Amino acid sequence: MRYFVTGCAGFIGSTLTDRLLADGHEVVGYDNFSTGQARFLQQAQDCTRFRLVHGDVLDTRTLTAAMAGSECVFHLAANADVRFGTAHPRRDLEQNTIATHSVLESMRLGGVRQIAFASTGSVYGESAVIPTPEDAPFPVQTSLYAASKLAGEGLIAAYCAGFGLQSWIFRFVSILGERYTHGHVVDFYRQLRRDPQRLRVLGDGRQRKSYLYVQDCIAAMLTAMTGSADRVNIFNLGHETWCEVNDSIGWICAALGAAPEIEYSGGERGWVGDNPFIFLDTRRIRALGWKPVLSIQEAIGRTVEDLRTRCRVGDTYS
Repeated sequence: MRYFVTGCAGFIGSTLTDRLLADGHEVVGYDNFSTGQARFLQQAQDCTRFRLVHGDVLDTRTLTAAMAGSECVFHLAANADVRFGTAHPRRDLEQNTIATHSVLESMRLGGVRQIAFASTGSVYGESAVIPTPEDAPFPVQTSLYAASKLAGEGLIAAYCAGFGLQSWIFRFVSILGERYTHGHVVDFYRQLRRDPQRLRVLGDGRQRKSYLYVQDCIAAMLTAMTGSADRVNIFNLGHETWCEVNDSIGWICAALGAAPEIEYSGGERGWVGDNPFIFLDTRRIRALGWKPVLSIQEAIGRTVEDLRTRCRVGDTYS
């Protein structure tokens, strides 16, 4: 099968690309390298079944031409800068919502019928239902990132109804693992490398979050796409457990042999739109036989070790 992967040089996109190639498929990778990193594609570039196209998803002409002949699109390209969304309000609209429309138009024009979309558990806002199932009532949106992703979901569903496409929409928790480039583990790692005696933490450290190892995430996506065949298929992807930010701090410090003094900024939120408790109901994907291999603690450990390895060989981690 020939897959088209937007954001192929990113953390999740490059890992997915490697998995699809390992499974014997052809992959056309598409990335503008605004945040993607060429070294993440070194393994893929050695495979004759991989072709890389340097382009922006907002460039519909280039996108449509590159997508020609593909059978399924994994749309992973996005602005994932959740924390600073209010500093550049239009970026989420352009890079998440309008970009998703561009992908759908290219699919329509090129006759590509299937799309897998990386959405977010943040679309549930501060849900009153915990753990939160896929059919939970949607509260008021709390971040521009989540609002833009939810708009993308709506466009996908409308294109499925109007043009006969088939979709799989994946609402992720935060993903961890090798090639991880942004988020709390990188933030804490950077701080502790600069000054192992002090760690500044946004909020009160009691925020409760669920995380998922990147390989478990990809396995879940592929399981869903072979096990569900509705016109629009929506799945939460996450762990069956959660941890406090303080738990994560303890695991990271232990891995680095650090015992810093911790300074909390205070309050139950780290930034505007930060949800103090994210925990998704994953019974729908588990019913297809999937379950995560790594615990949250193990996923954090793998992430820290990867960051240390990349630093030892002189790579950046941002």
